[in-house]
Amino acid sequence: MQHPTSADILRVREFLLDLQARICAALEQQEQRGGGSAQFMIDDWQRAEGGGGRSRVLQDGEVIEKGGVMFSHIDIRQLPASATQRHPNIAGAKAQALGVSLVIHPKNPNIPTSHANVRLFVAEPEGQEPIWWFGGGFDLTPFYPDNQDIKHWHQTAFDLCQPFGEHVYAEHKKWCDDYFYLKHRDEQRGIGGLFFDDLNQWDFDTCFDYIKAVGNGYLDAILPIFEKHREQPYTEAQREFQLYRRGRYVEYNLVYDRGTLFGLQTGGRIESILVSLPNLAAWSYRPEWDEHSIEKQLTDYYLKPHDWLAEL
Repeated sequence: MQHPTSADILRVREFLLDLQARICAALEQQEQRGGGSAQFMIDDWQRAEGGGGRSRVLQDGEVIEKGGVMFSHIDIRQLPASATQRHPNIAGAKAQALGVSLVIHPKNPNIPTSHANVRLFVAEPEGQEPIWWFGGGFDLTPFYPDNQDIKHWHQTAFDLCQPFGEHVYAEHKKWCDDYFYLKHRDEQRGIGGLFFDDLNQWDFDTCFDYIKAVGNGYLDAILPIFEKHREQPYTEAQREFQLYRRGRYVEYNLVYDRGTLFGLQTGGRIESILVSLPNLAAWSYRPEWDEHSIEKQLTDYYLKPHDWLAEL
C-alpha cells in the first residue's frame, strides 16, 4: 500500500483550508442575500500536544442561526479508544488527524440542517508501517421535507460517486443510514447522504480525489436548497417544531457521534467539539401531531431509510 508522504499530507491540508474558506464565503453570500450581515468569525488556535486549527463560526444571522466550519490538524501522542476500536493494533500509537467538519443550523424551518466532514488519519505504530485512511461524507436533516430537495441531495451524491465505481454510492449511502441512527428513538437523524470511514482500498491519490469530490459536492448539494427556501415564510408553530427536532440532533451528537467522542477522549478543544450543537433546541414531553400532518410524516416516513432516487 502506498503510504502518504509529508508532501501528501500538506496537499490535503491545503485543500481542506481552501474548502473551509470557499464554504464560508458561499454561506456568507446566502446570509447577505437574505438581508443579513453576519459573518464567520475566525478563531485560530493551537493545541498543547501539537497542532491546532482554524474555527470559523457564524451566529445569530438572518439566514443562518448558527454555523460552524471547523478545520483542525492535530498531533496525537497516544491514540484513544474511540480511534482504536476497529484497529486494536494501533492502540497507543502516535498519530495525526486533519479534517474539515461543519454543521449549519439555518433559522428558517424550511431549510434543513446540514452536516459535512472530510478527514485524513495517519497513525504510526511503533515498529510498523504507517496506517492511514480517509473518512467523511455529508447528510441532511430536514424538518419540513421537500421531495425535490431530497432527490437533488441524493442525485448530487450519486453523481459524484460514479467516477469511483458503480457501487460506491449504494455502499456509502447505506453506511450513512446505518451510522446516523438514533437507536433509542428508532429513527434516522435525517434523510442521509454519504458516509465512509477507513477509506484506503484505492491508492492515496484516488482516495484524496474522492474526498475532494465529497467536499465540493456538499456545496453543490446545499446551495440550491438555500436559494429555494431562504425567503419562504413560516409560522411560530413550525419554528417550535424545528426546535423540538433539533433536540434529536443534540441527542445524537452527544450520545453516538464518534467524532465528538474522539475529540473528548483526545483532550480536544471543547468549543470546537461542541460547535455542532445549536444555540436553541427544545424537548417536549410526548408531543402529539395530527395523523395527516407533515410533522407526523417526518417520523413515520422520512426518517426511515429509503431508495430516494427510485421513490421520488
